[in-house]
Amino acid sequence: MPVQSSRDRRGHGIRGPLIPPGTPRHRSVSQRFDAAVVDAYTPLLDAYPEQLLNLDVAVDTIPRMRLRPDLTVFPEEIAADGPVPLGRVIPAGVDSQGHPTRARIVIFRKPVEQRCTGVIERTELLRRVLTQLVAAHLNMDPTDIDPGFHD
Repeated sequence: MPVQSSRDRRGHGIRGPLIPPGTPRHRSVSQRFDAAVVDAYTPLLDAYPEQLLNLDVAVDTIPRMRLRPDLTVFPEEIAADGPVPLGRVIPAGVDSQGHPTRARIVIFRKPVEQRCTGVIERTELLRRVLTQLVAAHLNMDPTDIDPGFHD
């Protein structure tokens, strides 16, 4: 579908999008973050396809968890940087209507983005968080999944 632009009125130049839709630069911040999560998760999914078959990955803007204020050490289902959760594993269960739910990893976009200054740093942090959460889901040590893992 061609991009339409308005005519040049009063010498202000052509009006229309500067960046064509469909190009990577045209994506929103959240769309670029979602793509980065998928890129970081794909090697884990390729390494453990059968074990991660029923695991969903989601992105939420901020953590929506009730945490005790005296909690200093998070359970292994929560990946955190100090007191701030970066992601968590939600085990399979049953919803309020009685329907079964699948296990899910949720990555929190704002806390992750605030800890990164560039794309390379974000990629490394996402890889570390996802490795930690997949290891918690599979009841494995993160270094078994990624020998270069550092906490």
